[in-house]
Amino acid sequence: MDWIIPANNKKYDHAGAFAKWGYIDWKQGKYKYQVGDIIYIYCTEPYKKVMYKAVVDKINLSQNERTDDYSFWNDDAKNEYYASLNGKFMRVKLVEQADRVELGFDELKRNGLNGAPQGAFKVGAELKAYMDKYLIDTYSDGFFPESIEDYSCAEGVKVRVNVNRYERSSIARRRCIELNGCKCCICGIDFEKVYGEVGKGFIHVHHIIPISEINENYIVNYKKDLIPVCPNCHAMLHRKVNGKTLSVEELKAIINR
Repeated sequence: MDWIIPANNKKYDHAGAFAKWGYIDWKQGKYKYQVGDIIYIYCTEPYKKVMYKAVVDKINLSQNERTDDYSFWNDDAKNEYYASLNGKFMRVKLVEQADRVELGFDELKRNGLNGAPQGAFKVGAELKAYMDKYLIDTYSDGFFPESIEDYSCAEGVKVRVNVNRYERSSIARRRCIELNGCKCCICGIDFEKVYGEVGKGFIHVHHIIPISEINENYIVNYKKDLIPVCPNCHAMLHRKVNGKTLSVEELKAIINR
């Protein structure tokens, strides 16, 4: 079953909770959710768009079984936190996230949404198909998949380079670019300057912290942990030589030698 659930960002920091745990323990209420159900989370004012796709991982969690999220409730909503503790909870695990105009209220209404979500409701096939086109969170315009296909010059052998979820997040991408622009931090290429209008806004985002060093309490720091890089440099940063990947500084040294 597929659902849309409204979320009030003025009361709760959904982005922060998902960034910390990768899930949120959500009040079930009167709805009969099942493990495996897909949840599309519609963020209300000021966003007015679907920004998260999640899957129900657990249901009927008690207050003692849920993860305490007090710190993610805004100060003026703490009373609602205490009121929410009664009843059962479901664990919704983040699948994809995006911040796109195509997932805004007006576009959703043109593609099957009947009105502004006031409570949870089941999603029809037309609306689901439309949302899924834009919630495959793959950088800009569907360019960047979960792995980069790279080819060895010597053998013509295809190699897959894995990309982690922090790099695939369109929200992480947007915040990184707002801070750093669209110029590659390794080789310096600016696609708009080289290719004109077709290259405007095109860049990848690289997550500096190795996955092996990330624990369950990790929260991505958009200023320190993410940098804009071109596709070539990004692929080189993810390739392993003798079981080890290059650091940003090591790759810069290779280019500048």
